[in-house]
Amino acid sequence: MLQFAFGSLRGVNSTLVQMTPLLLTGLAALVAFRAGVYNIGAEGQLYIGAMSASGVALALRGQTPIVIIPCMLIAGALGGVAWALIPALSRVLYDANEILTTLMMNYIGGLLITYLIFNSDSYWRDLSTSFARSYPVGKTIPINANWPALGIAGFTLPLGLLVGLGVSILVMLWFRQGRGGFFARVFANSPLTAQYTGVRTKRLVFGIFLASGALAGIAGASQIGDFAHLLDPSSLQAAGYGYAGILVAVLAMLNPLGLILSSLFLGGLTNAGFALEGPKFPNGTVGTLEGIILFCVVGMLTLVNYRIRIVNQARFTPLKASKDGSTTAGVQEKSTFSRVRFFSSNPFGKRD
Repeated sequence: MLQFAFGSLRGVNSTLVQMTPLLLTGLAALVAFRAGVYNIGAEGQLYIGAMSASGVALALRGQTPIVIIPCMLIAGALGGVAWALIPALSRVLYDANEILTTLMMNYIGGLLITYLIFNSDSYWRDLSTSFARSYPVGKTIPINANWPALGIAGFTLPLGLLVGLGVSILVMLWFRQGRGGFFARVFANSPLTAQYTGVRTKRLVFGIFLASGALAGIAGASQIGDFAHLLDPSSLQAAGYGYAGILVAVLAMLNPLGLILSSLFLGGLTNAGFALEGPKFPNGTVGTLEGIILFCVVGMLTLVNYRIRIVNQARFTPLKASKDGSTTAGVQEKSTFSRVRFFSSNPFGKRD
């Protein structure tokens, strides 16, 4: 697997392609999780970001790349923000569990883009030929809307990857030195403390939700501009980049710089899985390996950040009366039993 992922120039370039969406969705999960907001909806926000970016690219056909590409980035971010708005308002106004609401929004987003391409004559669907009308496919964006890539010594760095690297540094600086990042860390460790010290917790949660959704939406825009060049619901839903981003963030222990390495590792794993796919390496093997990695990391975090103590407690049993009805004075019989207790600290440890 190392040979296919990193053993050649072509393999490294393919790994960087797989790394790009993982880095961006991992950032979306990291920003939310470090602030104590559990946004599981990066998958659906990526769908809507891809839909918005492709729509803008089609609408601006004929414009120069300097105009189209920034508009695609903004449209993707706004699409992710719009899809994160519903669970954000539900959490802030009604204290709804964001895990459930964001998870449900993923399925709605998947059904929406599927409807646009397969079940309607929407603006995103190609209806120019009889073949396209019989076999639904999205419209291809114009060539001047394709995102450029940076070539360095034979390595090809997609624009989305460069954006992700830049945002990783900004997120690290914001959490370490920014005023809002400090409030976010306080809220993650103790919401009551943050509230009593004057932090506007509802505004903080709302802003974190929107920032996380924007990053996931940019990941969707990158899928359109860098790679697919059309809205393809089947490939987007099969890839599962939004869910894989959660694994990337947890594997990095919510460290923005560690996120770069973990996304590179999982990108290489995914790339090697595609190269090795065959009778002896089924299609679902990579997903199985990712699940095993997730369980191992969570188990490691549990053992590192929790102290397990076996506590012996005394339990007294009542004295039994003798056969003649009399009782004997003295100390009651004592039996002991063991109980395992977990003494917790921060589940993700020190991250700065």
